[in-house]
Amino acid sequence: MRNFRVTMFLMLAFTLSLSAQNIVKGVVINGDSESPLQGVSVSVKEVGINLTTGADGSFVLENLPNGRQFVVVSLQGYETQNFPVLLSGKTVDLGTIMLFEDVSEDRDLSTINLTDDELNDDTSAADNISGLLQSSRDVYLRTAAFEWSSSFYRIRGLDSENGKVLINGIEMNKLYNGRPQWSNWGGLNDVLRNQEFSNGLTPSNYTFGGVLGSTNISTRASEYRKGTRISYASSNRSYVHRIMGTYTSGLLENGWAIAVSGSRRAGNEGFVDGTFYDANSIFAAVEKQFSDKHSLNLTVMAAQNKRGKSSPNTDEVYDLKGIKYNPYWGYQNGKMRNSRIRDLYEPIVMLNHYWNIGEATTLNTNVSYQFGQIGNSRINFNGARLVNGLPIGGGSNPDPTYYQKLPSYALRNGTGNEYALLQNFLNDGQLDWDDMIRQNLAGSQSTNSKYVLYEDRNDDKQFTANTIFNTEINDNITLIGKAQYSRLRSENFASIIDLLGGGGFLDVDTFGATLDQKQSDLRNPNRLVGVGDRFGYNYRINSEVYNGFAQALFKYNKVDFYVAGDVSRTSHQREGLYQNGAFANNSFGKSKKLEFTNFGAKAGFTYKISGRHLLDFNGGYLTKAPTVRNSFSNPRENNETVLNLTSEKIMSFDASYILRTPMIQAKVTGYYTGIKDATEISFFFADGIGGDNTAFVQEVLTGIEKRHFGAEIGLEAQVTPTLKLKGAANIGQYTYNNNPSIYLTSDAGLQLPSTTAYLKDYRVASGPQKAYSVGFEYRDPDYWWFGATANYLDDTFVDVAPLKRTSNFALDSDGVQFSDYDPAVARRLLAQEEFDSYIVLNAVGGKSWKVGKYYVGFFASINNILDQKYKSGGFEQGRSANYRTAKADADLNTPVFGNKYWYGRGTTYFMNIYFRF
Repeated sequence: MRNFRVTMFLMLAFTLSLSAQNIVKGVVINGDSESPLQGVSVSVKEVGINLTTGADGSFVLENLPNGRQFVVVSLQGYETQNFPVLLSGKTVDLGTIMLFEDVSEDRDLSTINLTDDELNDDTSAADNISGLLQSSRDVYLRTAAFEWSSSFYRIRGLDSENGKVLINGIEMNKLYNGRPQWSNWGGLNDVLRNQEFSNGLTPSNYTFGGVLGSTNISTRASEYRKGTRISYASSNRSYVHRIMGTYTSGLLENGWAIAVSGSRRAGNEGFVDGTFYDANSIFAAVEKQFSDKHSLNLTVMAAQNKRGKSSPNTDEVYDLKGIKYNPYWGYQNGKMRNSRIRDLYEPIVMLNHYWNIGEATTLNTNVSYQFGQIGNSRINFNGARLVNGLPIGGGSNPDPTYYQKLPSYALRNGTGNEYALLQNFLNDGQLDWDDMIRQNLAGSQSTNSKYVLYEDRNDDKQFTANTIFNTEINDNITLIGKAQYSRLRSENFASIIDLLGGGGFLDVDTFGATLDQKQSDLRNPNRLVGVGDRFGYNYRINSEVYNGFAQALFKYNKVDFYVAGDVSRTSHQREGLYQNGAFANNSFGKSKKLEFTNFGAKAGFTYKISGRHLLDFNGGYLTKAPTVRNSFSNPRENNETVLNLTSEKIMSFDASYILRTPMIQAKVTGYYTGIKDATEISFFFADGIGGDNTAFVQEVLTGIEKRHFGAEIGLEAQVTPTLKLKGAANIGQYTYNNNPSIYLTSDAGLQLPSTTAYLKDYRVASGPQKAYSVGFEYRDPDYWWFGATANYLDDTFVDVAPLKRTSNFALDSDGVQFSDYDPAVARRLLAQEEFDSYIVLNAVGGKSWKVGKYYVGFFASINNILDQKYKSGGFEQGRSANYRTAKADADLNTPVFGNKYWYGRGTTYFMNIYFRF
C-alpha cells in the first residue's frame, strides 16, 4: 500500500510539472501601423485565465493544462483572433499577432438605420434614434440599431429628443425640436468613430443627458490612428454610390496632428421611386499640443445633403401602384423631377482647448459656431392674378393622390367617372410639370404664376460655449462639472425656387375672406415676387439656454454609485417681419418672451455580487423646456404662444441583472418612464368642425401624460472560439396615461375652444412595441466572418387623430348630438388600428486581407432577404372629424380619407470595400 501511495504521488507531481511547463507567449501589434498594442485581452476561456498585453504588446500565459486549448486575443474595435494550441509540456510561441480594424464596424448611419429620406419632416411619426446607439457594445442596443431601426423601432418607445448627441462636449440637439440632425455630419464615418456612449440615465463625462442616454463624438486630431483610408460603397437604399477618403497624420514630433476626410454620396433613385440623393461632405481637424498641459484643436465640418423625399400613402394608393410609388415626382421635358426636395447645409466650426491642470484634473473649454440653411420644397398652387385690382384665381391641386383624383372619391359621390380616374392613375399617376407651365403661360390679362415651386427655409446661426471640469479626488471619487451657454438666431421664411414659366407670383392668400386678410404682409400689399424672393411668411426666432451640470462618481470593490444634478434657463421669442392680414394686430414685431427654469436629478448604483454577476439600478427626475416647435401655435402667421405652456416632467428608472462569464454575456433590464405636461402641435385640413365646416387648422394638445414600461433582454453565447449565438428582445407597452386638453386655431376664423381629447389607454405610435431577434455570427481565424438574424416585430399601432376623440365627434353644427349617433358604431370608428406582425431576415459578412503594404477590407449586408411587405408606421387623417363624416367614409369599400402609411423597404443590399495604407 505504501508503494502504491508513493507511486501515485510521483505521478501527480509529474503531471503538475507538465502543466506548469505549458506556456503560450506572443506579441500583439497593430496590423496597420505595426506598432505594439497595449491593453489587448488575451485569454484561455476554458481555463479561466485572462491577462492584458503590456506596453510592448507582449504576453505570457503560464500554468496551462495539457491538451487542446483556444487562445483568444481581442480588443474593442478590432477583429478578435482565436488560436487553437495543443499543449504537452512545452512553450508555444505564437509569434507576432496582427490585429486589424473590425470591418463589421463599417456599417454607417445611412445603411443600418432609418435614413433621413424615410423621415417625415413635419410630424413625429418617424424619428431617427439609431445613430445614438452606434457606439454601444450592448447586444440589445446594437440589435435595435442594426436590425430593428428600419421598422421605425424606438428604444423604450421614446423620441430621439430624449437622448443627447455631443461633438467634443458640445451638444448638437436642435433647439427647434430637441433632436440631433445627423445629416449635418453624414458621410464622415471614418472620422466620427471615436465615440463614448452612456446608456439611459447612466453617468456621462460630458452631460447630464436624457433618459435615452448620450453619445459624445471626439474629433481630436491626435486621437486618430495614423494612415490613409479610401473606400467605395454601393447600395439600393438611399444613395447608390459612395466614395470616401481619409488621411490622418497621428501626433507628429513637433506637436501637430492633422486629420482630413471627404466623401461623395449620390444616386439618381433609391429604393422608392423618384428619391434622388446628392451629398458631399468634408472634414478637417488640426491640433497643436503646446506642452503636456495645453492642447488646442480646431475642427471644421460641412455636410451638404440634397435628396428627393417620398410620401406616406393610403391603402388605396399602395394597392394600385405598389410600395415603391411616390407621388412627389413627375417628368418635365422628359426628365424626372421631384417637387419635395430637402436641401441641408449647416457647416460647423469648433475650437477646443484641453488643459491638464494636474495628474488627475482637466479643464476642457469649447466654442462652436454653426450656420447655414435647411430648405424643404413643395408646389404652391394658390397663385392669383389681379383682375380689376382684385386677386383672383389659383390652380387646382396638382398632387396626383389628391382625394378628388382617386376612384374612391368618384364612387362616394356617384359621379360615374371612377373608371376613367382609375385608368389615368394606373397609366400615369405622377406630377404633370408641363401642364403647370402651360397654365402659367395661359391667359391674356396677366402672366402671374398660378403654380410655383418654393421652399420653406430655416436659416440658423447658433453659438455655443462651455467648459467641462473633471477631477479625481482619489482612486474612489471623481467630480465633474460643466457650464454651457447657447444662443440661436433663426430666420424662417418661404422663398421662390421656380416660377414655372410665369412672370411673377402674387404674394396673397386666395383663401382669405377679405382683401386685407388675403395679404401676407399688409405693409407691402399685392407684392409681386420672383425667384429668390421671400413671401408668404417671414419671422425670426431668438432662443437662449444657460445650463449647469454637476456629477459625482464613487467606485469601490463591491459597489459603484453616482449622483448628478442639472439646472437650466431657456427663453424663446418670435419676431414677425410681416404683418399678416388675417392677424393684423398680432403678427408684426416681437411676441411675449417665453422663459423656463428647469432642473434634473439622477442617481444610480452597481452592486457587484461577484465579477460575473452584477445588479445595476438608475433613477431620475427631470423637467424639459418646451422646444421652439411646441411653443408657438402658428408661428408662420402670428405671435400666439401655446396656452398654459409649461415644462415637460419626466420620471424614469430601470433595474438590470448582468451576467458576464467566459462563454455567456447577458443583460436583463426592466424599465419605466412617465411623462407629464407634454405638448404636441399638428397642422392639417379638417372636415366636420362644428358640423360641416372645413378649414386648415392648428391642433394644440397640452397636458399630455404618457407611460412607457417594459423589459429588455440581450444575450450572447460564445459556443466555440469561432461561433457566437446572440439574441435580443423588447417587451414594451407605451400608452397615453390621461385625457389631455386640446384646442384648435385657424386663420379662417373657425376655432374649437379648449376641450378634452379622450386618449387614455390608446397606444403611443412608436414603432413595434414588441421585438425579438435571434442570430449567429461566425468569425474564422482567416479574417472573414458571416452572420445572420431573424427578427420578429409586433404591436405596431397607427398614430391616432386626437380631434376625433373629442366631444366635437358626436355633435352637429347646432351643438346637439347627431340624431343617428350610435355608440357601438362610434367605438368601432375610433378603435386604434394595429398592424400585422412580421418577420425580417438579415445577413451580413466581411473579409480582410493584407496585400503587401496595403490592407483591404470588404463588408456586405442584405436586409429583408425574403422581401417581406410590412407597414412600419402610419397615422390617421384628421379630415373626417365627426361621427357622420367618419362613418360615411368608413362605410365605403375604399375610404377616401383612410389612414396613411409608411412601408418598410423590400430586399435591399449594401456593400463596401476599403483600402488602408
